Amino acid sequence: MLRFIGRRLLVAIPTLFVVVTVAFFMMRAAPGGPFDSDRRLPPEIERNVAQRYGLDRPLGEQYLDYLGGVLRGDLGPSLKYKDKTVLQILRENAPVSLRLGGLAIALAVVSGMGLGLAAATWRNRAPDHGVMALAVLGVCVPTFVTAPLLALVFAAWLGWLPSGGWNGGAAINLVLPVLALALPQVAVIARLTRAGMIEALKASHVRTARARGLPERSVILRHALRSALPPLVSYLGPACAGLLTGSLVVERIFNLPGLGRFFVVSALQRDYTVVMGMVILYAALVLALNLIADLLYAALDPRVRLT
Repeated sequence: MLRFIGRRLLVAIPTLFVVVTVAFFMMRAAPGGPFDSDRRLPPEIERNVAQRYGLDRPLGEQYLDYLGGVLRGDLGPSLKYKDKTVLQILRENAPVSLRLGGLAIALAVVSGMGLGLAAATWRNRAPDHGVMALAVLGVCVPTFVTAPLLALVFAAWLGWLPSGGWNGGAAINLVLPVLALALPQVAVIARLTRAGMIEALKASHVRTARARGLPERSVILRHALRSALPPLVSYLGPACAGLLTGSLVVERIFNLPGLGRFFVVSALQRDYTVVMGMVILYAALVLALNLIADLLYAALDPRVRLT
């Protein structure tokens, strides 16, 4: 296992290098610059600003300088947020997205697996049809529809929950955004769990467990569920990375200071360094979570060997 982890970490280094390289040149290839939307500056001031941030140097030199900073753990200063570095922006806003994403993942896994188990256990009966109808609805209705509806019903009409704001991470302010983030994932996880359980319940070891007279609850939870989880584990790797790095729609609607909002706003403003920092963070999370998913996959399925 240690050899497998070491080899994956060695592969992650050139992967991150490729991500940084492609993102760097794609950002520079986009029309416009970080200071184009500001009021027109005198030419000498524009030259001083470009010199201050190294934008007057050849592109290859800028790339090598940025790559050297990344290797030192320095992601550079923000070009639009004054007196702030990219690391400061990540430190200040990442906890918001990580907290929302972590709670949404936990809720989605627990709820989705429960609904999927119920649907597979009562296959082709009323519970199954109900769960699959909700799953299709959850997949089809986008977050920019469900989030305003949740705010309208529970905040505006019923007045049970606040319509937005962070409020220091108070639990009451997290309910609606966490629900909005989790609902699409609940639908996908329920469908994956149902499909995996239906196949697992046909397996020979499950039939053997039933023939031995084990209770149905034990057959499902101890024997069938383990065989049904690998596809779900494979899906959760990149899904977790997406949730943990924030959602622009949810953070905008509920006025939350997370990473998703910063990413899109910075891209529109050509704040190269902030966008690059977000891309590196997302890529690192995807690589790390996929490694964890592979390890869990091997733990669940003894036929898989980590070589």
